[in-house]
Amino acid sequence: MAEPTGQDDFSVLTLSIPPLPSLPIPATHSVYLRRNAKIITKDDTRSLFLVNVPTDSTEAHFRAVFTSLVGAGKFEAITFEQEAKAAKTSHEPGQAVRLAALGKRKREEQEAQNKKDEAAAQLPAIWSRPLRRSGSTAVVLLADEKSVDLVLKAVKKTQKSKKFPVWGEGVADKVPALGSQWLKVHNKLCYPGNDAMQDMVDAYFTVYNRKEVEAAQLAKAMQNMPDEDGFVTVTRGGRTAPARQEEAEEAKRKMLERQQKKKDETQNFYRFQLREKKKAEQAQFLRRFEEDKSKLRAMRDKRRKIQPDT
Repeated sequence: MAEPTGQDDFSVLTLSIPPLPSLPIPATHSVYLRRNAKIITKDDTRSLFLVNVPTDSTEAHFRAVFTSLVGAGKFEAITFEQEAKAAKTSHEPGQAVRLAALGKRKREEQEAQNKKDEAAAQLPAIWSRPLRRSGSTAVVLLADEKSVDLVLKAVKKTQKSKKFPVWGEGVADKVPALGSQWLKVHNKLCYPGNDAMQDMVDAYFTVYNRKEVEAAQLAKAMQNMPDEDGFVTVTRGGRTAPARQEEAEEAKRKMLERQQKKKDETQNFYRFQLREKKKAEQAQFLRRFEEDKSKLRAMRDKRRKIQPDT
């Protein structure tokens, strides 16, 4: 693999690959790493971006590598490139419209049920252990920002001492085996039973029907939704949801922003009423207080004018 562009920003983590039956000689593999440049969340400040991870990489492998570099307790998790792409769930504009009308508790229950249905509708995994694309990337999450500095320093030390971490050392019993055993398990997983397949088909159509209802609800909601100039587009019959996913997402975002703005304005109006009511009550209290002070002053003056009989 070619070295990454701007390689001066990367540190080189050299891994020692022990001899294998398919390659009975020792070898090395270079992984390029640096601080995560995309600071979007607070966790990004304590993460490392890796390039050219080995094709047989697993979390157990990198946990062992980082433990050998900086000790236990520093490594938290790793997200590989294909896993990060799979984690980006498909957008469902209609679902946000439908769930917005529910209470918080029911909305959470419905979201949990939807996730459960979608998980049941997915095809089963047919590989006991995935292989990574050659030259793929990953993001390692460490315990804190100090751990990032410790790892980068430890990587530089290994380059000087030439004592590289051994890839796969101590993880053989923690991950499924590759080779012929891996292919045998794959062949078995490719043929699930009829009952399992029927359950997945039923779950798939449950999710499909729900999304169709949500799309129709989104189309109905958008029919009466004015645009930025205050005009409502008049349509005649049929399903009028946006044709493209990007248009649907943009329409959903604008609609939710309008709903939130209207809600905020209503809440602010009520707050204004409460503030005015409190001001009126305070003014009335001060007025009564001044009246009581005037009455008390008049009573004292009247008492002074009364002279006792001598």
